[in-house]
Amino acid sequence: MALMEATVAQSRLHGILPDIEIAMLAPIIEEIEVLKHERNAVVLAHNYMTPDIYHGVADLAGDSLALARRARETDADVIVMAGVYFMAEAAKIINPDKTVLIPDTTAGCSLADSITAADVRELKAQHPGVPVVTYINTSAAVKAESDICCTSGNAVQVVQSLGVDQVIFLPDQYLGRWVASQTDVKVILAHGTCIVHERFSGEELRDYRKQYADISIIAHPECPPDVLEEADFVGSTSKMIAWVKDKKPAIVMMVTECSMSDNVAAELPEVKFIRPCNLCPFMKKITLTGIRDSLRHMQYVIEVAPDVATRARRALDRMMAVRA
Repeated sequence: MALMEATVAQSRLHGILPDIEIAMLAPIIEEIEVLKHERNAVVLAHNYMTPDIYHGVADLAGDSLALARRARETDADVIVMAGVYFMAEAAKIINPDKTVLIPDTTAGCSLADSITAADVRELKAQHPGVPVVTYINTSAAVKAESDICCTSGNAVQVVQSLGVDQVIFLPDQYLGRWVASQTDVKVILAHGTCIVHERFSGEELRDYRKQYADISIIAHPECPPDVLEEADFVGSTSKMIAWVKDKKPAIVMMVTECSMSDNVAAELPEVKFIRPCNLCPFMKKITLTGIRDSLRHMQYVIEVAPDVATRARRALDRMMAVRA
């Protein structure tokens, strides 16, 4: 068993984590693999997961849009969401007949917490007839009040697909402002922010440029406007990854959650990554041992009320019909 454990862990994590750490993680990774086989389960991991999860046990990985699509496509009976609560809810909404687990129910999101279904109903009353575009970083109840969902990867295309001159865009004000700058559509904003991305500043980026003359800076659109103005490229997590893999700059800084830089750097040893590390405290509640325990005990099961799920599924289905 020890040899098998070392082989599984080493094959996935060699060169990514120190050998001594790999040896410590190997029994947990092996148990997760056995449990996945027994449960006919898959682990879906967001790009913000730590490398031991992202490279060690994830069957499918990506940003929110990719995870939503892959959740729909999997033949597994059980989905373990290595991400935050709204992602697990979305997976359940899309797969009502599957068991969806989240390793920690307190893995929330500042954006999801910033708006309620009652808030959406009030905005619709203030702006009758204006369609509601809701970022996927929201609760199932909020999605159920919406016309269509979006992710940072397809927000512009979703807004443009509606063929209207104005939309209500919820809840991230910075993503909404960026979408407005990319379209001719008037965007009615809420006031939510991501606690990770709002910490960055344009001044911080200018300081890095002084230190590294050849640095390429790429940023997530959830960042404040002064950050986006300083960036060489703005895009979703998946588009940021694609940009780095395509351009292969000598030095790059990814202005987003820092575990993503760790995961991309493991695949691009020739690129030097400058890492201003802002961690998401919610994402970091998902751990390797938590994933193991989730599969061991089939905890914690995600449930969404049928009437809410039906309406939220409509908004998610409309989103996934739009190609980014």
